[in-house]
Amino acid sequence: MASSPTPAPSASSSSSLNRQILALAVPAFGALVAEPLFVLGDTAIVGHLGTEPLAGLTLGATVIQTVVGIMVFLSYSTTPAVARAFGAGNLQRAFTAGRNGLWVALGLGVVLAIVGWFIAEPVLRAMGAFGTTAEYGVAYLRPSLLGLPGMLLVLAAVGVLRGLQDTKTPLYVAGVGAALNLGLSWLLVYPLGMGVAGSAVATAFIQWCMGLTMGAMVVRGMRAHSVSLLPDLRGSLSVFRVGGWLMLRTLTMRIALLSTVFVVTHQGATNLAAYQLTMTFFNFLAFALDSLAIAAQALLGKEMGARDLSTTAGRGAVRYLKNRLVKWSLWFGAVTGLLCPIVGFWGGWIFTADPQVQHLFALAMLVVAVGQPIAAYVFILDGVLIGAQDVRYLALASVFTLAFYAPLLVIVYFSMTDSVWAFLGIWTAYAGGYMGARALTLGVRARQDVWIK
Repeated sequence: MASSPTPAPSASSSSSLNRQILALAVPAFGALVAEPLFVLGDTAIVGHLGTEPLAGLTLGATVIQTVVGIMVFLSYSTTPAVARAFGAGNLQRAFTAGRNGLWVALGLGVVLAIVGWFIAEPVLRAMGAFGTTAEYGVAYLRPSLLGLPGMLLVLAAVGVLRGLQDTKTPLYVAGVGAALNLGLSWLLVYPLGMGVAGSAVATAFIQWCMGLTMGAMVVRGMRAHSVSLLPDLRGSLSVFRVGGWLMLRTLTMRIALLSTVFVVTHQGATNLAAYQLTMTFFNFLAFALDSLAIAAQALLGKEMGARDLSTTAGRGAVRYLKNRLVKWSLWFGAVTGLLCPIVGFWGGWIFTADPQVQHLFALAMLVVAVGQPIAAYVFILDGVLIGAQDVRYLALASVFTLAFYAPLLVIVYFSMTDSVWAFLGIWTAYAGGYMGARALTLGVRARQDVWIK
């Protein structure tokens, strides 16, 4: 059924909603930015050991980041479930959902760590590692795997806290963790002489500390609301039912990115270097967009739990919140779009001294600028539909967009031989074609009422 007009709320309620969005989004952005500092800190410390240790760390960290990226459903499936129960005033049900998420995270983390320990070397060799680089990669990857259960506990616990409308605690824990990791990593790598493995051990230990710290907060809430600490099979399976669709969504997005890198690699080292610079800045902007999406997940879940969705007023309140979030994201997309050319044309020298890479970076940032409102629209609707637990549609829409994007990559790969036009072609395909297809599929869904349930 198409959405009907929603009565406009008072100015005071609009102002209150704006404050709620900011209160959730700003700390969420800080936490998202803090997390990459773990790898950045490891990179800075290990980089002084030499090129091969750094190359090994890069490969090992890529494996860990890929696994954790796929497991992000532990946050995205827990947040809306907890938020809906929180909005309904049922904290016992909220912490029950949180408990299920924590047990699934711990179980998956242990299984993946054990399996990963035995296949670490074959996986790295399949990625092209050999000789000393492969040895350093294994030396970093295996100790890192010991911290994987802690990393997944962090994801699940963060999902619970977000559902409880708390994004400040993850920010504080991530910030302190990143600082402690830097100091401990330096201590283990240099004074204690553990090399690459020392950096991995430090990160694994800190991730366990973070996971146990936030997990303890959830356990305290469970005890306060008489929720059993023991795992529940049915509840754990419900996490997988939602998480399975979210995992499919994440996998298709990873495939799209890997396919893009494959095509750019075919264009040569200069284009690949320019792509890395552009994607790095694009990802930084994505953190800000994702913080709004996180706010959308938490607020939509709470609103849908607090309202009677069988009434016109209840559904209208949810639609109003969705529309306000979309307006926020579009404004942000417009502002960041204006920022992109400034960075592209006057900031390239900060990242590289190669004039050709600078030129390609500047041109690509023009494409990114035009695509920022589209990206902002996609991110916020992604958060809205995750908050509404409309995960099956999200997964199937992701498969469709990947199928749409693949032929665009083939066209760029085979028909564009000039390096500049080929590079612009790949960014037009990604920022315009891929993100545009996502915007279409999500926009059509959001304009209907079928996800409000």
